[in-house]
Amino acid sequence: MKLEIARGLFLVGALGVAAVALAAWEQPRTQVLSATHSGEQCPLPRVAKASVAVKPDHDLLLFMFGMSQGMRPQS
Repeated sequence: MKLEIARGLFLVGALGVAAVALAAWEQPRTQVLSATHSGEQCPLPRVAKASVAVKPDHDLLLFMFGMSQGMRPQS
């Protein structure tokens, strides 16, 4: 197979994959959520109280801090 034919087939294949990806890509639209159109969402009750006191997970905070420090370039 000639190089030009292989390049042409690759280009056609790449354009086909890009066209399928573009057709399948669905980006959500911006919309205002309101209580009148809450058929799709689960509304929270007005008197929602936490039954358990919420405490931060210090291990998770320490892990996230370590990960953010590890992402810095070494200089």
